[in-house]
Amino acid sequence: MKYLIVGLGNIGDEYAGTRHNIGFRVLDAFAKASNLVFKDGRYGFTAQTSIKGRQLVLLKPSTYMNLSGNAVRYWMQQEKIPLENLLVVVDDLSLPFGQLRMKGKGSDAGHNGLKHIAQILGTQEYARLRFGIGNDYPRGGQVDFVLGHFTDEDMKTMDERVAQAVEMIKSFCLAGLEITMNQYNKK
Repeated sequence: MKYLIVGLGNIGDEYAGTRHNIGFRVLDAFAKASNLVFKDGRYGFTAQTSIKGRQLVLLKPSTYMNLSGNAVRYWMQQEKIPLENLLVVVDDLSLPFGQLRMKGKGSDAGHNGLKHIAQILGTQEYARLRFGIGNDYPRGGQVDFVLGHFTDEDMKTMDERVAQAVEMIKSFCLAGLEITMNQYNKK
C-alpha cells in the first residue's frame, strides 16, 4: 500500500519558518527522524520511505500554496496512490497553537492550498491533519499573521507538537483514519 503525505507550505527563504509553512516543518521533522533526504522533482520535493510494508511518499509542493493541487494530482497519478491514501498536513487558524486535528474530509475553511487541492481533485473527501497556529491577530491582519513567524512561547512546545503530528501521520498509514482520529483527536 502506498500513501502520499503532503505538507503544505511556500517555497523560498522569505517563507521559511512561517506559520503557513507548518506542513513543511512537519515533513522535515519526519524526514530527519527517518534519515530521509528530500529530492527536487516535478512540482515539489519528495522523499520516500516504508513503514511496516507501507510505502510513504512525502511531498513538499514547490508550486506555492495556492497551486498545491497541481503537485498533489501529479504525484497521486505518478505513484498510483488512491484518494483514501492521501493525507494533507496544513496550518489551521481556527485551532489554538499546537492543537492537532485529523479529519477525513471538510471544507477548505478559506485556506487557499486546500481550496486548490479540492478544485483539482474535484472533491473535499480527502484526509487532512490540521495543525493549529492560533488566531491572535488584529482585524485585517490575517495575511501578516499566517506569513509571520511563531512566537517564542509557541517555540517552547513546537518540537513536541511536531513530533506528535509525525506520530499521527504514521498512525494514519498503519492503523487508518478512524483509529487515528479516535486515538489522537481527543488529546
